Amino acid sequence: MNQHAAPTGVTSGPQIPEPTYAERARTLVYLGRIGTLSTLSAKHPGYPFGSVMPYSLDPNGSPLFLISTMAMHTQNLLGNRKASLLVTQAGGEGDPLATGRVTLLGEVRVLTENELGRAREIYLTQHKNASYWVDFDDFAFYRLEVEHVYFVGGFAAMDWIDAKAYLAASPDPLADVAMRIIEHMNRDHADSLVILTQVYAKAEADEAVMVGVDRLGFKVRIKHGGRLHAARIAFPSEVKTAEEARIVLVEMVRKARLTGASSSSQA
Repeated sequence: MNQHAAPTGVTSGPQIPEPTYAERARTLVYLGRIGTLSTLSAKHPGYPFGSVMPYSLDPNGSPLFLISTMAMHTQNLLGNRKASLLVTQAGGEGDPLATGRVTLLGEVRVLTENELGRAREIYLTQHKNASYWVDFDDFAFYRLEVEHVYFVGGFAAMDWIDAKAYLAASPDPLADVAMRIIEHMNRDHADSLVILTQVYAKAEADEAVMVGVDRLGFKVRIKHGGRLHAARIAFPSEVKTAEEARIVLVEMVRKARLTGASSSSQA
């Protein structure tokens, strides 16, 4: 299992660095806004009850809910505070089982008076429509106190994560711009992605599509003949902004083209 990222900076060797599972889970939950809250049914004891649940995150990465006492999930929580929140990766094409998802488990508790101001500010920033009912008497803010985390990053990438590691992790610095980078590269630099794949992933490619990017590198889906597979390509150094990613990718493409030209001249 890829539990630990390699040190920041230039990398070498066959191990391609990538964020830890804790970082990847924290990033996925950060990007999400809606999950599936599962509570234990009060009406039908022993059965899980799933609800669509908008959420926001407190600074530690714990989900915040604004829910009504009239809701079935809230009534369930009054009898048993244990619950889980499933968050799935947005977008993506193809098999949904190949995309990321995170399940957070713990107990759901109502916030104290001292916690309400900050929670209200965070929640309404992300869920503006909630301003219409946030002050109703039957609504209150709750938090899922994360005790266990299960992460799935796609096929053959899954494991339990220590809750302390998840809560201590930070979302990837490219999280908010990753889709913009991916769309730009696939739309405007498809030929460059093929060259990057051939040189850095050492894979034959008729087509290469960027499907993910983070501070340490990016992932491509490769098509060659009738074969479809994926590869990860490391950045030569950590990037933290869209501009840094642009500069690094431009330089990688430049070097890849020189490498390709050199190989052709020697053939």
